[in-house]
Amino acid sequence: MHKLLIINPGSTSTKIAIFQDKECVFKKNIKHPVEEIAKFEKISDQFPFRKEVILNELKEAGQDISDISVIMGRGGLLNPLTSGVYDVNEAMIRDLMNSPVGEHACNLGGLIAADIAKDMPGVKAYIADPVVVDEMDPLARYSGHPAFPRKSIFHALNQKIIARQHAEKIGRKYEDLNLIVVHLGGGISVGAHRKGDVVDVNNALNGEGPFTPERSGTIPAGLLMDACFSGKYTKKQIDKMLKGEGGFVAYLGTNDALTVEKEVRAGNKEWEVVYRAMAYQVAKEIGGLAASAFSMNVDGILVTGGMAYDKLFCSILEEHVGKIAPMTVYPGEDEMAALALNGLRVLNGETEAKTYK
Repeated sequence: MHKLLIINPGSTSTKIAIFQDKECVFKKNIKHPVEEIAKFEKISDQFPFRKEVILNELKEAGQDISDISVIMGRGGLLNPLTSGVYDVNEAMIRDLMNSPVGEHACNLGGLIAADIAKDMPGVKAYIADPVVVDEMDPLARYSGHPAFPRKSIFHALNQKIIARQHAEKIGRKYEDLNLIVVHLGGGISVGAHRKGDVVDVNNALNGEGPFTPERSGTIPAGLLMDACFSGKYTKKQIDKMLKGEGGFVAYLGTNDALTVEKEVRAGNKEWEVVYRAMAYQVAKEIGGLAASAFSMNVDGILVTGGMAYDKLFCSILEEHVGKIAPMTVYPGEDEMAALALNGLRVLNGETEAKTYK
């Protein structure tokens, strides 16, 4: 039996868990006061502080980690890489400290895992399927201008594990299937999984694809250009319009998808139009990938993420795309279990850890 420590940092919290093989035996969501986080100039500067908090929480909970086999950290904004499990090596630590892509709390996962593991002989620190997994087809990289190549930034960890679990459920190999996987959350990503590779996906972070509860998605480029040069907005304000204050926030004043669902079910017609518009845009993304990446040869459409609990939204989505391929809903996301399963694949010899360069 293998014992794994899982570390998943968020902007103001850190989720930790201990797994005995596939069973979660301990889980804690540690909240970090905003004033504590605000003391640090860079996100990467937080890792000694968060590491200490994690070790203290484990100690207070009576959790012995001396017999840990592997420490799995949430992957960060690294250089583009293929899907898989990666050793947290010196090159990765360097890029997590000074990310070539940008700062995000998920960068702390590998840093904390490696720092704990270095004092534990024989224990390895890994990350798995970070958001920068890039398996895009060359055709999919074209945006229309060479100055603006399309990038692969999406919910790779959750999309990959859901696709693998679906394949196992139907008695097929993930590498033999053509799947479209939709992650519905604060960000929305729609990926074309062709025989095990995500050959096309919208950049779910930086303004592409459907609008979401808090992101604008793809918006008219000319109007965006006019806004940027109007003198009315700073770069920071424009950035907020694209992510954080777009989507439901911009139209309805809330990023709470559950609140929106309740209003729609209660008969609020104005909110229903926005709600259906988001489903329309998700469906348009699915339909586009079905035609371009698969020539309409799709084995299944998988819907996951927190908003996948919304049965009304999913039913509207299925009305749009159900004729393309069977749609299966796997509501929620469990990044902790996904990280544990990826660690177990290495420990059980099902895959080898890759080297980040």
